Amino acid sequence: MEHKHMDQAYTSGMGKASTVPEEIKGWNWGAFLLNWIWGIGNSTFIALLMFVPGVNLVMMFVLGAKGNEWAWQNRMWRDVAHFKATQKKWRNAALVLVFVIFPLLFVSLMSMMKGEAYHLSVTAVKKHPQVISMVGKNPEPGFFVLGEITYSGEGGKANLNYSIEGDKSSAEVYVYATDLAGQWLLQEVVVMNREQGELVYVISPLE
Repeated sequence: MEHKHMDQAYTSGMGKASTVPEEIKGWNWGAFLLNWIWGIGNSTFIALLMFVPGVNLVMMFVLGAKGNEWAWQNRMWRDVAHFKATQKKWRNAALVLVFVIFPLLFVSLMSMMKGEAYHLSVTAVKKHPQVISMVGKNPEPGFFVLGEITYSGEGGKANLNYSIEGDKSSAEVYVYATDLAGQWLLQEVVVMNREQGELVYVISPLE
């Protein structure tokens, strides 16, 4: 499709034969943050390289830098105003996803991970004399909890990992717990200080 803008002829949707207006060149936040989703919506299927390990990180920045040009070349646009308005919507959607939806999902995930099994392990770790001797008084857990919680039938399993820090040093806590009919039981809790090479079994699997 050929357009007239500022007395200059340009085309869109014709691949490399398209004439890209200078005013649309520049960084595209929608392409950078939404990458392959943006790519499908803008007929820029090279964005699917985001699924290739080792290429995806580089591809994010390439999409951010070249996204406007590729989108102009790969889709038919009424005019520059139409193009800019559409890309602005993609940018706004990306910002909402990154700064609103992702944080809410993260907080929800942290809340789920810090369930009964987590709290039982924290209580056991904080009062264990060998742990206090290793990391110091008043050991407190960090904010992040990694691992997984799975359910099957009437039971569940939790494999958790988080850090603790006392007034002397910090350490990593590894937890394995099981749930039976809504009752969580700690099966194994290990505290490891890698720098000192110390390992404390707060709860042993043999107990």
